Amino acid sequence: MPDFDPVVFPHRDLTERVIGAFFDVYNELGFGFLESVYHRSMVLALTAAGLHADSEAKLPVYFRGEPVGDFEADVLVERAVILELKAADDFCPAHEAQLLNYLKASTVEVGLLMNFGPKPRFRRLAFSNDRKRSRPPVVFEPS
Repeated sequence: MPDFDPVVFPHRDLTERVIGAFFDVYNELGFGFLESVYHRSMVLALTAAGLHADSEAKLPVYFRGEPVGDFEADVLVERAVILELKAADDFCPAHEAQLLNYLKASTVEVGLLMNFGPKPRFRRLAFSNDRKRSRPPVVFEPS
């Protein structure tokens, strides 16, 4: 299936808007800043685009249907898409594994891995709740 199929990537319109903000930030700042600078810039750009962006959002982690802790997502957009931001030379397998684990452990089904490296790069990941082993009992509602 092509990666633009909404069955494979729910929230396609939302992720397209987030990717647009990513390129706006990259085109204005370029390469070479700390991840924290890109993080704050992304939150500002997403908010300016009319999107709700929770910075460092705490998300519950479930094991066998029970909450066992929390993790902190870099940014949670519209309570639907986790952003994992990097400022590295390139992606490494650990970056993708980190985001995939966040998706597996939470009720959020879509994530964007975004790298503000020498070349701006992103990857979309999706993991539907019906495929999760440790299905959380309720949909996440951030405070």
